[in-house]
Amino acid sequence: MHWLAWQGASVALPVGNNRHWDLMAELDGRGIRVQVKTSRAFRLRRWEVRVSTSGGNQSWNRVVKLLDPSRFDYLFVLVGDGRRWFIPAERVEGGSALRLGGPKYAEFEVERGEPIPGCTVELSASTIAP
Repeated sequence: MHWLAWQGASVALPVGNNRHWDLMAELDGRGIRVQVKTSRAFRLRRWEVRVSTSGGNQSWNRVVKLLDPSRFDYLFVLVGDGRRWFIPAERVEGGSALRLGGPKYAEFEVERGEPIPGCTVELSASTIAP
């Protein structure tokens, strides 16, 4: 929400639970639905972001729900070190997870924000992609 507000957007949250998007915004005179994901998982020099839902309570029926890009307009991702992406839904690929930090989604990376509290990822010279 903070990043969108800094872009000049008016931001609104849904009342109750919404399965397909996390917030709405008016940006450049147009209403958009935004799905938000966070990740602390850093493996093989990339951030792994889970975009599927597989329950969360004891009544889980073993059905995995994949992210449906027709149900939102943008995917906003914040990862452990504060890097952020604002990806148009039609450009989101992958069934259950995305890998960010390489060239595939580089054009959608926006200004870095604050790191996720408690996330300590060591990015030594040997783990940073050239």
